[in-house]
Amino acid sequence: MNFYNDYQTIEVQIQGNVSTIRLNRPDVHNAFNNILIYELYDIFDKLKAENDIRVIVITGNGKSFCAGADLKWMKSVKDYSYEQNYEESLKLAELMYLIFTHPKPVIARINGSAIGGGVGLMSVCDILIAADHSMFGLSEVRLGLVPAAIAPFVMSRIGQVHARELFITGERITARKALDIGLVNKVVPYSDIDKAVSEKISFIVNNGPEAIKSVKELIFHCSEGTFPEITEYTAKLIAGLRISKEGQEGMSAFLEKRPPSWAVKK
Repeated sequence: MNFYNDYQTIEVQIQGNVSTIRLNRPDVHNAFNNILIYELYDIFDKLKAENDIRVIVITGNGKSFCAGADLKWMKSVKDYSYEQNYEESLKLAELMYLIFTHPKPVIARINGSAIGGGVGLMSVCDILIAADHSMFGLSEVRLGLVPAAIAPFVMSRIGQVHARELFITGERITARKALDIGLVNKVVPYSDIDKAVSEKISFIVNNGPEAIKSVKELIFHCSEGTFPEITEYTAKLIAGLRISKEGQEGMSAFLEKRPPSWAVKK
């Protein structure tokens, strides 16, 4: 796994069955540029094939989680053509979709504030745990822009009512407010954030890895499909899982009152 160290803007740590990805541009509050977008896409794409990795954690080095777009990058894209801007924006949208549909569970360890694209990055994760001092904002309208690439993923968490308010006003909200509207799952003091993340990991690694992959696909299908499509899909899904190797082992372990083969021994 030495290739995981060949990055300029992120740090990747493998510890047991957990991969932790750290945005590593603390001098600019881990703001996005084209290199960061490419490197995040690359590592998430590679981790899809790593069967030993059961959970991915993403966080930031320094005081912030992610401050959105880097100012130097913005200066360059300001002078891009429409075609160049389209390509840059498409890369970001593809990164968001990759993480949103990733087969492995992704936990956002939100160590500090997230603005703009940083809110999008955390919104595509499965479980979001934020330090209580964190602030959040979607301030694109202040620049005459909109949170286009991240909008579907933010709205999937907070709904149209809250998205209308935050997208239109560009105001910043506290971690507690973010919790109230469903933007994050849990808020803890910064000193407790690693404990909170570890607790979620301990639940996940005792669940069937193929079942987790399937349940993420199930959530996606239930959100996007029609009821007739969902009915057919869910019936086929559970029928297939019940006769699968993992499903057979899980049901046998439950009936025999023993841990399943994939459970992590304590």
